[in-house]
Amino acid sequence: MKPNNHWLLPDDIDELLPPEAQRVESIKRKLLDLYDLWGYEFVNPPIIEYLDSLLTGTGSDLDTQTFKLTDQVSGRMMGIRADTTPQVARIDAHKLKRETPTRLCYMGTVLRTRADSLDGSRNPFQVGAELFGHDGIASDVEILQLMQETIRTAGIESQHLDLGHVGIYRGLVTQAGLTHRQEMALFDALQRKAATDLSDLIEEFALEPAMADMFESLASLNGDESVIATARQTLAKASDEVHRAIDYLEEVALELKKRMPDASIHYDLAELRAYHYQTGVVFAAFAPGSGTEIARGGRYNDIGKAFGRARPATGFSAYLKTLVRAAASEPPAVRHAILAPWSDEREMLQLVDSLRAEGKRVIWELPGQTGDATAMQCDAVIRRQGDGWVVDQNN
Repeated sequence: MKPNNHWLLPDDIDELLPPEAQRVESIKRKLLDLYDLWGYEFVNPPIIEYLDSLLTGTGSDLDTQTFKLTDQVSGRMMGIRADTTPQVARIDAHKLKRETPTRLCYMGTVLRTRADSLDGSRNPFQVGAELFGHDGIASDVEILQLMQETIRTAGIESQHLDLGHVGIYRGLVTQAGLTHRQEMALFDALQRKAATDLSDLIEEFALEPAMADMFESLASLNGDESVIATARQTLAKASDEVHRAIDYLEEVALELKKRMPDASIHYDLAELRAYHYQTGVVFAAFAPGSGTEIARGGRYNDIGKAFGRARPATGFSAYLKTLVRAAASEPPAVRHAILAPWSDEREMLQLVDSLRAEGKRVIWELPGQTGDATAMQCDAVIRRQGDGWVVDQNN
Protein backbone atom coordinates (compact mmCIF):
# COMPACT_ATOMS: atom_id res chain seq x y z
CA MET A 1 0.00 0.00 0.00
CA LYS A 2 1.36 3.41 -0.99
CA PRO A 3 2.08 5.51 2.13
CA ASN A 4 0.02 8.66 2.59
CA ASN A 5 2.59 11.44 2.73
CA HIS A 6 0.49 14.29 1.37
CA TRP A 7 1.19 16.20 4.58
CA LEU A 8 4.94 16.42 3.95
CA LEU A 9 6.52 19.77 3.12
CA PRO A 10 9.47 20.20 0.71
CA ASP A 11 12.93 20.19 2.28
CA ASP A 12 13.74 23.43 4.14
CA ILE A 13 10.22 24.82 3.63
CA ASP A 14 8.80 25.49 7.05
CA GLU A 15 5.62 26.75 8.67
CA LEU A 16 4.86 28.34 12.02
CA LEU A 17 2.60 26.66 14.54
CA PRO A 18 1.15 27.86 17.86
CA PRO A 19 2.51 29.42 19.98
CA GLU A 20 5.52 30.46 17.83
CA ALA A 21 3.31 31.87 15.07
CA GLN A 22 1.55 34.13 17.57
CA ARG A 23 4.87 35.30 18.96
CA VAL A 24 6.18 36.14 15.48
CA GLU A 25 3.00 38.07 14.71
CA SER A 26 3.29 40.00 17.99
CA ILE A 27 6.86 41.05 17.18
CA LYS A 28 5.82 42.06 13.65
CA ARG A 29 3.36 44.52 15.15
CA LYS A 30 5.95 45.91 17.55
CA LEU A 31 8.47 46.35 14.75
CA LEU A 32 5.97 48.19 12.56
CA ASP A 33 5.35 50.57 15.47
CA LEU A 34 9.11 50.97 16.01
CA TYR A 35 9.79 51.78 12.36
CA ASP A 36 6.90 54.23 12.27
CA LEU A 37 8.34 56.09 15.28
CA TRP A 38 11.62 56.45 13.37
CA GLY A 39 9.86 57.79 10.28
CA TYR A 40 10.12 54.64 8.14
CA GLU A 41 7.15 54.14 5.83
CA PHE A 42 5.88 50.63 5.23
CA VAL A 43 5.86 49.21 1.68
CA ASN A 44 4.53 45.84 0.58
CA PRO A 45 6.04 44.78 -2.78
CA PRO A 46 4.56 41.82 -4.68
CA ILE A 47 5.91 38.34 -4.07
CA ILE A 48 6.50 37.93 -7.83
CA GLU A 49 7.87 40.30 -10.49
CA TYR A 50 9.41 40.23 -13.93
CA LEU A 51 12.80 38.58 -13.63
CA ASP A 52 14.82 41.43 -15.14
CA SER A 53 13.51 43.74 -12.40
CA LEU A 54 14.22 41.33 -9.55
CA LEU A 55 17.77 40.68 -10.78
CA THR A 56 18.65 44.34 -11.32
CA GLY A 57 21.19 46.05 -9.07
CA THR A 58 21.52 44.14 -5.81
CA GLY A 59 19.44 41.32 -7.26
CA SER A 60 22.17 40.23 -9.69
CA ASP A 61 23.70 38.21 -6.85
CA LEU A 62 20.41 36.35 -6.42
CA ASP A 63 20.13 34.69 -9.84
CA THR A 64 20.75 31.14 -8.63
CA GLN A 65 18.57 31.69 -5.55
CA THR A 66 15.52 32.83 -7.51
CA PHE A 67 12.68 30.53 -8.56
CA LYS A 68 11.76 31.34 -12.18
CA LEU A 69 8.63 30.75 -14.23
CA THR A 70 6.97 31.98 -17.41
CA ASP A 71 4.13 34.49 -17.19
CA GLN A 72 1.18 32.94 -19.05
CA VAL A 73 -0.20 36.42 -19.84
CA SER A 74 2.84 38.22 -21.26
CA GLY A 75 5.14 35.31 -22.07
CA ARG A 76 7.95 37.02 -20.12
CA MET A 77 10.08 35.37 -17.46
CA MET A 78 9.05 36.08 -13.88
CA GLY A 79 10.73 35.41 -10.59
CA ILE A 80 9.62 34.87 -7.00
CA ARG A 81 11.55 37.28 -4.83
CA ALA A 82 14.52 35.87 -2.95
CA ASP A 83 15.25 39.24 -1.33
CA THR A 84 13.09 42.34 -0.87
CA THR A 85 15.86 44.97 -1.13
CA PRO A 86 15.86 45.23 -4.98
CA GLN A 87 12.09 45.74 -4.92
CA VAL A 88 12.30 48.53 -2.34
CA ALA A 89 15.05 50.20 -4.40
CA ARG A 90 12.77 50.06 -7.44
CA ILE A 91 9.95 51.67 -5.46
CA ASP A 92 12.20 54.50 -4.27
CA ALA A 93 13.72 55.17 -7.69
CA HIS A 94 10.79 54.64 -10.02
CA LYS A 95 7.56 54.99 -8.02
CA LEU A 96 8.23 57.59 -5.29
CA LYS A 97 10.88 59.70 -7.06
CA ARG A 98 11.48 61.92 -4.03
CA GLU A 99 14.32 64.38 -3.72
CA THR A 100 14.41 64.22 0.08
CA PRO A 101 15.87 61.31 2.07
CA THR A 102 13.36 58.47 1.96
CA ARG A 103 12.96 55.91 4.72
CA LEU A 104 11.18 52.67 3.84
CA CYS A 105 10.59 49.45 5.75
CA TYR A 106 9.17 46.09 4.71
CA MET A 107 8.07 42.71 6.00
CA GLY A 108 7.24 39.61 4.01
CA THR A 109 8.14 36.09 3.01
CA VAL A 110 10.90 35.50 0.47
CA LEU A 111 11.52 32.23 -1.34
CA ARG A 112 14.94 30.78 -2.15
CA THR A 113 16.05 27.80 -4.21
CA ARG A 114 18.44 26.83 -1.40
CA ALA A 115 18.30 27.42 2.33
CA ASP A 116 19.97 30.61 3.51
CA SER A 117 22.72 30.13 6.10
CA LEU A 118 21.18 32.93 8.14
CA ASP A 119 17.88 31.11 8.71
CA GLY A 120 18.23 27.54 7.47
CA SER A 121 14.94 27.98 5.61
CA ARG A 122 14.02 28.42 1.96
CA ASN A 123 10.99 30.54 2.85
CA PRO A 124 12.17 32.93 5.59
CA PHE A 125 10.11 35.92 6.71
CA GLN A 126 12.29 38.96 6.00
CA VAL A 127 12.10 42.33 7.75
CA GLY A 128 14.24 45.33 6.99
CA ALA A 129 14.68 49.06 6.56
CA GLU A 130 16.33 51.13 3.85
CA LEU A 131 17.37 54.79 3.86
CA PHE A 132 17.68 56.35 0.39
CA GLY A 133 18.99 59.75 -0.66
CA HIS A 134 21.79 60.40 1.82
CA ASP A 135 25.45 59.47 1.52
CA GLY A 136 27.37 59.74 4.75
CA ILE A 137 28.13 58.64 8.27
CA ALA A 138 24.84 59.91 9.74
CA SER A 139 22.61 57.64 7.63
CA ASP A 140 24.85 54.61 8.20
CA VAL A 141 24.74 55.21 11.96
CA GLU A 142 20.96 55.64 11.92
CA ILE A 143 20.52 52.31 10.15
CA LEU A 144 22.95 50.60 12.52
CA GLN A 145 21.08 51.95 15.52
CA LEU A 146 17.71 50.93 14.09
CA MET A 147 19.02 47.42 13.42
CA GLN A 148 20.06 47.10 17.04
CA GLU A 149 16.68 48.41 18.22
CA THR A 150 15.02 45.83 15.98
CA ILE A 151 16.95 43.05 17.67
CA ARG A 152 16.10 44.36 21.13
CA THR A 153 12.43 44.65 20.22
CA ALA A 154 12.53 40.96 19.28
CA GLY A 155 13.65 40.21 22.83
CA ILE A 156 17.43 39.86 22.39
CA GLU A 157 19.26 42.13 24.80
CA SER A 158 22.82 40.87 24.36
CA GLN A 159 24.36 41.32 20.92
CA HIS A 160 27.52 42.52 19.25
CA LEU A 161 28.30 44.13 15.92
CA ASP A 162 30.80 43.19 13.25
CA LEU A 163 31.91 46.19 11.16
CA GLY A 164 33.84 46.17 7.91
CA HIS A 165 34.26 48.25 4.76
CA VAL A 166 34.43 46.81 1.24
CA GLY A 167 36.47 49.84 0.14
CA ILE A 168 39.52 48.45 1.92
CA TYR A 169 39.74 45.27 -0.15
CA ARG A 170 38.49 47.00 -3.30
CA GLY A 171 41.16 49.69 -2.95
CA LEU A 172 43.91 47.10 -2.58
CA VAL A 173 42.63 45.25 -5.67
CA THR A 174 42.75 48.45 -7.73
CA GLN A 175 46.20 49.36 -6.41
CA ALA A 176 47.55 45.90 -7.26
CA GLY A 177 45.98 45.94 -10.76
CA LEU A 178 44.37 42.52 -10.29
CA THR A 179 42.22 40.92 -12.97
CA HIS A 180 38.62 40.04 -12.14
CA ARG A 181 39.57 36.36 -11.81
CA GLN A 182 42.37 37.17 -9.39
CA GLU A 183 40.12 39.52 -7.41
CA MET A 184 37.46 36.82 -6.99
CA ALA A 185 39.98 34.12 -6.09
CA LEU A 186 41.47 36.23 -3.29
CA PHE A 187 37.97 37.26 -2.23
CA ASP A 188 36.96 33.61 -1.82
CA ALA A 189 40.06 32.79 0.24
CA LEU A 190 39.49 35.78 2.52
CA GLN A 191 35.86 34.85 3.12
CA ARG A 192 36.91 31.35 4.12
CA LYS A 193 39.73 32.76 6.27
CA ALA A 194 41.94 30.24 4.43
CA ALA A 195 45.40 31.63 5.17
CA THR A 196 47.26 28.90 3.26
CA ASP A 197 45.12 29.33 0.14
CA LEU A 198 45.57 33.09 0.40
CA SER A 199 49.35 32.76 0.54
CA ASP A 200 49.39 30.35 -2.41
CA LEU A 201 47.30 32.71 -4.52
CA ILE A 202 49.47 35.70 -3.67
CA GLU A 203 52.53 33.72 -4.72
CA GLU A 204 50.79 32.54 -7.92
CA PHE A 205 49.85 36.12 -8.85
CA ALA A 206 53.46 37.26 -8.27
CA LEU A 207 52.42 40.33 -6.28
CA GLU A 208 55.15 42.69 -5.24
CA PRO A 209 56.23 42.19 -1.60
CA ALA A 210 54.46 45.27 -0.19
CA MET A 211 51.13 44.35 -1.82
CA ALA A 212 51.52 40.71 -0.84
CA ASP A 213 52.02 41.66 2.81
CA MET A 214 48.96 43.90 2.83
CA PHE A 215 46.67 41.26 1.30
CA GLU A 216 47.91 38.62 3.74
CA SER A 217 47.38 40.94 6.70
CA LEU A 218 43.66 41.36 5.92
CA ALA A 219 42.82 37.88 7.18
CA SER A 220 44.07 38.76 10.68
CA LEU A 221 42.74 42.31 10.91
CA ASN A 222 39.79 41.55 13.14
CA GLY A 223 39.07 42.27 16.79
CA ASP A 224 38.41 45.27 19.04
CA GLU A 225 39.12 48.96 18.37
CA SER A 226 42.88 48.31 18.35
CA VAL A 227 42.38 46.81 14.88
CA ILE A 228 42.03 50.30 13.41
CA ALA A 229 45.46 51.40 14.64
CA THR A 230 47.00 48.10 13.53
CA ALA A 231 45.41 48.48 10.09
CA ARG A 232 46.87 51.95 9.63
CA GLN A 233 50.33 50.54 10.32
CA THR A 234 49.98 47.29 8.37
CA LEU A 235 48.37 49.01 5.39
CA ALA A 236 50.58 52.12 5.54
CA LYS A 237 51.58 51.72 1.88
CA ALA A 238 48.00 51.34 0.71
CA SER A 239 46.26 53.90 -1.48
CA ASP A 240 44.33 56.90 -0.21
CA GLU A 241 41.11 55.01 -1.04
CA VAL A 242 42.00 52.36 1.53
CA HIS A 243 42.86 54.88 4.23
CA ARG A 244 39.67 56.85 3.61
CA ALA A 245 37.73 53.61 4.14
CA ILE A 246 39.55 52.91 7.42
CA ASP A 247 38.89 56.47 8.63
CA TYR A 248 35.22 56.21 7.67
CA LEU A 249 34.85 52.93 9.53
CA GLU A 250 36.34 54.40 12.68
CA GLU A 251 34.09 57.49 12.48
CA VAL A 252 30.97 55.34 12.11
CA ALA A 253 31.91 53.36 15.22
CA LEU A 254 32.67 56.49 17.26
CA GLU A 255 29.39 58.12 16.24
CA LEU A 256 27.43 54.98 17.05
CA LYS A 257 29.06 54.79 20.49
CA LYS A 258 27.82 58.31 21.26
CA ARG A 259 24.26 57.16 20.67
CA MET A 260 24.61 53.64 22.05
CA PRO A 261 27.42 53.67 24.64
CA ASP A 262 26.86 50.01 25.49
CA ALA A 263 27.24 48.83 21.89
CA SER A 264 29.70 45.95 21.55
CA ILE A 265 31.68 46.57 18.36
CA HIS A 266 34.03 44.13 16.63
CA TYR A 267 35.99 44.95 13.47
CA ASP A 268 36.67 42.56 10.61
CA LEU A 269 38.46 44.19 7.68
CA ALA A 270 38.25 41.02 5.58
CA GLU A 271 34.45 40.89 5.93
CA LEU A 272 33.00 41.35 2.44
CA ARG A 273 29.30 40.53 2.73
CA ALA A 274 27.49 41.15 -0.57
CA TYR A 275 30.78 42.43 -2.01
CA HIS A 276 29.43 42.56 -5.56
CA TYR A 277 27.01 45.38 -4.81
CA GLN A 278 28.00 46.91 -1.47
CA THR A 279 29.96 50.14 -1.83
CA GLY A 280 30.95 51.09 1.70
CA VAL A 281 30.52 50.01 5.29
CA VAL A 282 29.13 46.51 5.87
CA PHE A 283 27.89 45.12 9.16
CA ALA A 284 26.27 42.19 10.91
CA ALA A 285 24.81 41.55 14.35
CA PHE A 286 25.41 38.43 16.41
CA ALA A 287 23.73 37.09 19.54
CA PRO A 288 25.40 34.78 22.10
CA GLY A 289 25.05 31.18 21.00
CA SER A 290 23.46 32.05 17.64
CA GLY A 291 26.36 30.59 15.63
CA THR A 292 25.69 32.95 12.72
CA GLU A 293 24.60 36.53 12.22
CA ILE A 294 21.01 37.41 13.11
CA ALA A 295 20.88 40.61 11.01
CA ARG A 296 23.08 42.20 8.36
CA GLY A 297 23.35 45.18 6.06
CA GLY A 298 25.51 47.91 4.62
CA ARG A 299 25.80 50.76 2.15
CA TYR A 300 25.01 50.22 -1.53
CA ASN A 301 25.09 53.55 -3.35
CA ASP A 302 23.63 54.07 -6.84
CA ILE A 303 21.26 51.16 -6.32
CA GLY A 304 18.53 52.92 -8.29
CA LYS A 305 20.70 53.55 -11.36
CA ALA A 306 19.35 50.50 -13.16
CA PHE A 307 15.83 51.78 -12.54
CA GLY A 308 16.65 55.16 -14.08
CA ARG A 309 17.54 57.13 -10.96
CA ALA A 310 20.75 56.59 -9.00
CA ARG A 311 20.39 57.14 -5.26
CA PRO A 312 22.76 56.54 -2.36
CA ALA A 313 21.34 53.94 0.00
CA THR A 314 22.04 52.11 3.23
CA GLY A 315 19.96 49.48 4.98
CA PHE A 316 19.68 46.22 6.86
CA SER A 317 17.58 43.08 6.86
CA ALA A 318 16.86 40.22 9.22
CA TYR A 319 14.79 37.07 9.26
CA LEU A 320 12.06 37.30 11.85
CA LYS A 321 11.98 33.61 12.70
CA THR A 322 15.73 33.74 13.35
CA LEU A 323 15.26 36.63 15.77
CA VAL A 324 12.39 34.90 17.56
CA ARG A 325 14.32 31.66 17.94
CA ALA A 326 17.44 33.48 19.15
CA ALA A 327 15.28 34.88 21.95
CA ALA A 328 13.52 31.56 22.58
CA SER A 329 14.90 31.20 26.11
CA GLU A 330 12.25 33.66 27.20
CA PRO A 331 9.04 31.70 27.94
CA PRO A 332 6.01 32.69 25.86
CA ALA A 333 3.50 34.91 27.59
CA VAL A 334 0.53 33.07 29.08
CA ARG A 335 -2.59 33.83 27.04
CA HIS A 336 -5.64 33.77 29.30
CA ALA A 337 -8.92 32.55 27.80
CA ILE A 338 -12.55 32.18 28.82
CA LEU A 339 -14.75 29.29 27.69
CA ALA A 340 -18.34 30.27 26.87
CA PRO A 341 -21.11 27.66 26.44
CA TRP A 342 -22.79 27.92 23.05
CA SER A 343 -25.88 30.09 23.39
CA ASP A 344 -28.05 32.49 21.45
CA GLU A 345 -29.38 34.27 24.54
CA ARG A 346 -29.07 38.03 24.13
CA GLU A 347 -27.47 38.48 27.56
CA MET A 348 -24.81 35.86 26.78
CA LEU A 349 -24.03 37.39 23.37
CA GLN A 350 -23.72 40.85 24.93
CA LEU A 351 -21.42 39.49 27.68
CA VAL A 352 -19.12 37.81 25.14
CA ASP A 353 -19.00 40.97 23.01
CA SER A 354 -18.16 43.13 26.04
CA LEU A 355 -15.41 40.75 27.20
CA ARG A 356 -13.80 40.78 23.75
CA ALA A 357 -14.10 44.58 23.62
CA GLU A 358 -12.03 44.64 26.84
CA GLY A 359 -9.34 42.61 25.07
CA LYS A 360 -10.18 39.30 26.69
CA ARG A 361 -10.04 36.08 24.73
CA VAL A 362 -13.36 34.20 24.61
CA ILE A 363 -13.79 30.79 22.98
CA TRP A 364 -17.16 29.26 22.23
CA GLU A 365 -17.75 25.72 23.52
CA LEU A 366 -19.35 24.14 20.47
CA PRO A 367 -22.31 21.73 20.84
CA GLY A 368 -21.19 18.11 21.12
CA GLN A 369 -17.47 18.92 21.10
CA THR A 370 -14.90 16.90 22.99
CA GLY A 371 -12.67 18.54 25.60
CA ASP A 372 -13.47 20.63 28.64
CA ALA A 373 -12.14 24.07 29.67
CA THR A 374 -8.78 22.64 30.73
CA ALA A 375 -8.34 20.81 27.44
CA MET A 376 -9.25 24.03 25.62
CA GLN A 377 -6.54 25.87 27.62
CA CYS A 378 -9.12 28.12 29.27
CA ASP A 379 -8.57 29.30 32.83
CA ALA A 380 -12.10 30.68 33.24
CA VAL A 381 -15.61 29.71 32.13
CA ILE A 382 -18.93 31.49 31.77
CA ARG A 383 -21.59 29.87 33.95
CA ARG A 384 -25.22 30.56 34.56
CA GLN A 385 -25.97 32.24 37.87
CA GLY A 386 -29.62 32.76 38.63
CA ASP A 387 -31.20 34.35 35.59
CA GLY A 388 -27.89 35.61 34.21
CA TRP A 389 -24.33 34.69 33.29
CA VAL A 390 -21.05 35.24 35.15
CA VAL A 391 -17.36 34.62 34.49
CA ASP A 392 -15.95 32.10 36.94
CA GLN A 393 -12.47 30.69 37.40
CA ASN A 394 -12.04 27.18 36.06
CA ASN A 395 -11.50 24.79 38.99
